[in-house]
Amino acid sequence: MKKGWAARCAVAFGIGAASFFASSSVAADGELRLGAGADYSRGTYGGSTDTTIFAVPVTVRYELERWTYKLTVPYLEVSGPADFVPGVGRVDNSGKPKRRSFSGTTTESGLGDSVASATYNAWYDRGLERGLDLTGRVKLPSGDAGKGLGTGSTDVGLQVDAYQTLERLTVFADLGYTFFGRSDYVELRNAANYGVGASRKLSDMDSVGASLDGRERVSPGGSPQRELTLFWNRRADRLTRVQAYVLFGLANGSPDIGVGVSGSRMF
Repeated sequence: MKKGWAARCAVAFGIGAASFFASSSVAADGELRLGAGADYSRGTYGGSTDTTIFAVPVTVRYELERWTYKLTVPYLEVSGPADFVPGVGRVDNSGKPKRRSFSGTTTESGLGDSVASATYNAWYDRGLERGLDLTGRVKLPSGDAGKGLGTGSTDVGLQVDAYQTLERLTVFADLGYTFFGRSDYVELRNAANYGVGASRKLSDMDSVGASLDGRERVSPGGSPQRELTLFWNRRADRLTRVQAYVLFGLANGSPDIGVGVSGSRMF
């Protein structure tokens, strides 16, 4: 069972997420999947003024035997207070050589930070229908940190995912840690993330589920993240998948509300 991010750049951007699940298999000959989505989120992030984010992530995913490789590149439009960075929240740039003006509100658009990951299916028991995945992730500073569209740092994350299927129900949990690189724009600190949830298969095509995800505060000016996500996944055919989600923020570091859709196709 592979846990994927359907409509956002997940842990990296904090835009809002939905997980989808497919039956575990080994892509011995290699499978290439291309996808795109649209996400909208809004929240005050502990302040008094809303920040809104519209994101269009484009994803390339390749599966070969026990490995899954993925690259996500998002286009962002961010409107709100200038002391906000997607995926981080409210930030503090005191002592940094390259400072944005944090006064007033701004609207900026352009590429956000990209995320490359490799996931290894370390263990799967077909009889017990349970497994364990290990993921390494690198966030690349492709977003313009001077405009607040990225952090200006290269970050490395590690994560372990465990899952168990019980007839039509799959329960899952993940635990990860991100090592943030040096940024000339914002102060960042390493942080742990976690997630728990369940997905229920309604038919051969459709499944629904919910997840609770969180992360420690990553900036002195920010707050921890905690989000409840309700999601729906459809396997239209062997080649095509569609996902949708709605997200509710449960902490100041998360948006108040988020929605998104995405689709992907195998080639």
